[in-house]
Amino acid sequence: MRISVPTEVKNNEYRVALTPAGVDDLARAGHDVFVQRGAGEGSSMPDAEYEAAGATLLDDPAEVWARAELLLKVKEPIASEYGYFRDDFVLFTYLHLAADRPLTESLVADGVTAIAYETVQLGSVDGRSGGLPLLAPMSEVAGRLAPTVGAATLLRSAGGLGLLMSGVPGTRPARVTVIGGGVAGANAAVIAVGLGADVTVFDTNVQRLRYLDDHFQGRVKTAASNPLDLDRAVVDSDLVIGSVLVPGAKAPRLVTNDMVSRMRPGSVLVDIAVDQGGCFEDTHPTTHADPTFPVHGSMFYCVANMPGAVPNTSTSALTNATLPYIRQIARRGWKDALRADAALAAGLNTAGGTIVNAGVANAHGVELAPLEAALA
Repeated sequence: MRISVPTEVKNNEYRVALTPAGVDDLARAGHDVFVQRGAGEGSSMPDAEYEAAGATLLDDPAEVWARAELLLKVKEPIASEYGYFRDDFVLFTYLHLAADRPLTESLVADGVTAIAYETVQLGSVDGRSGGLPLLAPMSEVAGRLAPTVGAATLLRSAGGLGLLMSGVPGTRPARVTVIGGGVAGANAAVIAVGLGADVTVFDTNVQRLRYLDDHFQGRVKTAASNPLDLDRAVVDSDLVIGSVLVPGAKAPRLVTNDMVSRMRPGSVLVDIAVDQGGCFEDTHPTTHADPTFPVHGSMFYCVANMPGAVPNTSTSALTNATLPYIRQIARRGWKDALRADAALAAGLNTAGGTIVNAGVANAHGVELAPLEAALA
């Protein structure tokens, strides 16, 4: 199969969809891998390593897209890339279509077969949705980054209230509220506790809270999420980290404008869920070049590609997770690969000019096409 890896063009996105080791793996299996020249430089992975691994380097992004039977990206295509869409290749990347109507409409109009990393989902266990194996590594990175960027934004020079996360003897540490105890939230709690903060994690799943309580051995407070208790905790927080996820769908807006208006001036809110629309009412996507904006005297950090700040780590973690699925698509073709793997089939968002993911269809108020028809 012809597999292409273009350079990411989103603002301050330094990751690349495949490491040289990933290229080597696919090339050894007999596939042709095309990598745009310079695609890995932002991740400290030079062209020479890709070429040595068996990739063919191309200069023109249009040619990279045109050669692809399977095109691998990190972030969703932006408007300047829509012109490369066609109906005879597979796009495999993070898409977050529930929060992006223009991209959704373009993929449907051009008949693109698009598989989203973030909706590849393992089977349910005990009636609960299974894990998200391709979202997990970036959730881990974003979760661990969130307290770090939050601590930096709490500095007075960054617009924060001038509070040290750990405090010092005789002063209080920062109060940190993490909304959502999944992969991102748990990793945020790890770093926040390590920085010496007073941390509370909210979640609607009591079983998950029991797990976190046991895991942290009492170093983190846990709370069952309800509007009253969440309101009190947010208003009293110095740093709020939003990490709520509904796979494929828009994130619920749990922190209202009114709640923010009652927080201390200089408090900080970091929205990890911004790719899915965000879980704060006033969230809008920002970039690493201009990451924060004020709301009622508090500072919002809403960078839509947080793991892009540490691309060497992120690219390696992403390839580790995606490569087994890439192998299957390349070896079997996308239809047979999806028929053989229900988790991968759950990742299919658009095909043949239709939407086949329920969360995306609901978000945009359009008809859901059956998966079986797409795979027929």
